[in-house]
Amino acid sequence: MMRTYNDEDIARLVPFPSPQANKYTRGKLTLVVGSPVYPGAAVLASMAAQRAGAGYTEAYVEDSIVPQIQMARPSLVVHPWNRWDASQCKPCTEEHPCAFVMGCGFDPQDPYLASIVRRLLRAAQAPVLIDGGALGFMSSRKVRELCRERCERGYATIVTPHAGEATTLAGPFGLATDDPEQLALDLSRAYGVTVVLKGPDTLVSDGDGLYRMSRGTAALAKAGTGDVLAGITGALLAQGLDPVDACVLGTTLHARAASLAETDLSAVSVCAEDVIEYLPKAVLAVLNREYDE
Repeated sequence: MMRTYNDEDIARLVPFPSPQANKYTRGKLTLVVGSPVYPGAAVLASMAAQRAGAGYTEAYVEDSIVPQIQMARPSLVVHPWNRWDASQCKPCTEEHPCAFVMGCGFDPQDPYLASIVRRLLRAAQAPVLIDGGALGFMSSRKVRELCRERCERGYATIVTPHAGEATTLAGPFGLATDDPEQLALDLSRAYGVTVVLKGPDTLVSDGDGLYRMSRGTAALAKAGTGDVLAGITGALLAQGLDPVDACVLGTTLHARAASLAETDLSAVSVCAEDVIEYLPKAVLAVLNREYDE
């Protein structure tokens, strides 16, 4: 069944901090991201998360790129991968919400990263968003089992594939891939996850319902914009939003920021960094129900 969110519904989802808020009550987002080949993915996802309202954003990245990430974003807390340990995945609470993002900039052939994915899925007592290279590990039997176990324990897992990645995820279950709406539903049910199926129209499904975000733009067809979406959505999860609500608001803000950037810069020139730059204006536009028709 197709879900509907009108403009007022989406505006109400924007998570404003209370006057008594501190950086922890506003939500802690931990990103396990980046690689020597793709350090920019870590920067883009982390910057987007900060702009989307997470109170405390920390990134675990490959040891050699820690200085690059620190220089790119001084307000970001940066650690090397070798300091990450599953014991740090303490339970989140209503007073101190949290979430995790992993995979932006990962090498899907790296067995060390595959082990991090498994350990994080097993240990995290909070929403986990899986993006980028980490999606390459999803079709393994062990990761599929961990996703189902998380679902049974009541912990949300969100995956954000584009069409090609969704086809790979469909393989182990023999799912048909010719109908994107049905594919989003089927993937969600098969893995026990919330699916954000990215495309000209982006589809969000938790296996029960389906939402179509049709306000995107071809300006988003640039490298790095998926990392930006992961950071935005992860930040909203870290602030305590329901997984589907976070995905709907995240995709809407992402698309609106790109549209605003396109108006000023043209669809030719918009880059992922511009989407982040225009995110504050997108928040105001969503609050004021201002959309291009």
